[in-house]
Amino acid sequence: MNATSSEDPGRIVLLTTSHRVAPGLLSWPAWQALRTADRVLCADEAHPQLPYLRDAGIEVEQEAPTAQELVDACAGGRTVAVVATGEGEPRLTDGLARLAGSGRVQMPALELLPGSYDLPGARLLDLVQVMDRIRTECPWSSTQTHQGLAKYGIEEAYELVEAIESGDRHELREELGDVLLQVVFHARIAQEGRPEDGSEAFSIDDVAGTIVEKLIHRHPHVFGDDTAETPEDVKAHWLRTKAVEKQRTSVTEGIPLHQPALALAAKLASRTRTAGLDVALPAGGGIGYELLALATRAEAEGTDPETALRVAARAYRDAIRAAEEARARG
Repeated sequence: MNATSSEDPGRIVLLTTSHRVAPGLLSWPAWQALRTADRVLCADEAHPQLPYLRDAGIEVEQEAPTAQELVDACAGGRTVAVVATGEGEPRLTDGLARLAGSGRVQMPALELLPGSYDLPGARLLDLVQVMDRIRTECPWSSTQTHQGLAKYGIEEAYELVEAIESGDRHELREELGDVLLQVVFHARIAQEGRPEDGSEAFSIDDVAGTIVEKLIHRHPHVFGDDTAETPEDVKAHWLRTKAVEKQRTSVTEGIPLHQPALALAAKLASRTRTAGLDVALPAGGGIGYELLALATRAEAEGTDPETALRVAARAYRDAIRAAEEARARG
């Protein structure tokens, strides 16, 4: 067919779908395009959409046409729908682009039609699937336990804090991923349960469901009828709701004692101040009690002592390196 032909060149519909959406759940324009097409083609006989298309009475031909063959199939005003494989049919689309660029072929109208598409958070499904395979097939990952991975969780959390404080967005993105991996890894291990000690199995969906319920419950000003005009109002809501949920007999309950000592001291001081308790610092001599006093003073002034000490320590590190460089220069 040449570029001056008056024959209707037809129409190509390239239908894309997401593997992160259950097969058979297609948009209405996608179903309309499939039902009205003169031919429906798919190169992948194992494409997950095919059983649902056939159940809907749509005849799908297993073919992988070249660009020229597809153009020819559209001649005379015919519409051909191509159900794209997971790779997106790059060979076909590249071929169509070359034909269009040649100027010698009257091209059919080309429509790229998303039949289903990813919602925000859809890539998390990929992470869950990858983790499942790693847990099953990797000799190291398949033997890990919650206890064995605990140290990595601590390391990754500190690396995340370092990325935040450095202001490096690339590092922040990577470290967030590493922390997320720890969550998914532990959830995958928990999914197996421990019948020997009666431990109940749970999955990443249970983890997500639990935190969703908690967030909704602790944000009545967002999901309910309460109001909150300031961050202080929000914090008050949070603390009241948390107190009802936990039914704690002491403000010290729930404070992890294994966290860094400065952070621990600041957390104790914060809980005490929020509860309106007037508690004198314990009397004692030595650097430990002096650090406790500094930590509580910093918390009262709105300064995180752990962060402040890290800033000072980095300055000290830079001074050490400068001294080393000066000594090396002689």
